[in-house]
Amino acid sequence: MSDSENTAYNSPETQIVPEQIQVVGNLTEPMHRYLREASPWLRFIGIVGFVSSGGMALLGLVSLMFSGTLSSIMPQELTNVPFWLGSLFYVATGVVLFFPAYYAYKSGVMIRKYMYSSTDADLEDALRNNKALWKFYGIITIVSLCLIPVIIIVSVIIGIAVSGLF
Repeated sequence: MSDSENTAYNSPETQIVPEQIQVVGNLTEPMHRYLREASPWLRFIGIVGFVSSGGMALLGLVSLMFSGTLSSIMPQELTNVPFWLGSLFYVATGVVLFFPAYYAYKSGVMIRKYMYSSTDADLEDALRNNKALWKFYGIITIVSLCLIPVIIIVSVIIGIAVSGLF
């Protein structure tokens, strides 16, 4: 066998010197590609978030309309906590879920706009919305972590009170 026949089965050879990274505007080609690939996912997550937040708010409003009817047909033991309180929780959750959906969608739209315009202002808007998205999630995480001990303490107190140990 000659070397020419054997080359199809050899491992591919790589360059010793790294390939030159191309710059697109102020970004390198890999940075540009990562943004381009992230844009549809951000828009998708934003749209799903809009649907989820709208569904939660709608569910809360519908249950709020029927809370009086539900509380009148439920046994007295189950109506200690008003149904409208749970309904308001769903509406509030829907409102809160709107904001990360908005920031994700807006970030994806601005990245897509940047891909066509290559203007720094569009990239800046995309990054500003991305920062707002992660800042919002950070604040929600901090609030959640602070509420966990309070919820545990309140649950223990309610459990003790219901069991009759007080």
